[in-house]
Amino acid sequence: MRRRAVLPALAGAAALTATAFLATPAQAAGGVTIYHVWFDSPGKDDRSNKNLNAEWVQIKNNGSSAVSLKGWVLKDASNHKYTFPNVTLGAHKTMKVHTGRGGDTSADKYQNRRAYVWNNTSDTATLTKAGGSKADSCSWTTRDPSDTYC
Repeated sequence: MRRRAVLPALAGAAALTATAFLATPAQAAGGVTIYHVWFDSPGKDDRSNKNLNAEWVQIKNNGSSAVSLKGWVLKDASNHKYTFPNVTLGAHKTMKVHTGRGGDTSADKYQNRRAYVWNNTSDTATLTKAGGSKADSCSWTTRDPSDTYC
């Protein structure tokens, strides 16, 4: 009788252990995610372009094929929006979206703002697809020092 009770328990434990090692749904689906946010740029908050560009959101394509980001939107909790131009994010590549002004490259995009976007105390970065569906989000609070990995 004891063997019958032990086998289902072992099977349940094995299934629970296996799920602990699976990738997150976004990673498993090979989606584009918010990977890292640097919300408190180092130094004095003087609104210089250099300081504004030290505030950024890094997104990552976890998939095995390139993804067009044309029309995708990155926004904060106060609804400050950055709409991606006609750009493609390669497979397993990352891209930073800086707050300040600069010349766009394949690895760096610029919102061309003259004020900070991401709140140091708490905020949420949300990435939505061109059609409006949510691709990912990342939140932080004051317990995070100046950046967070999502």
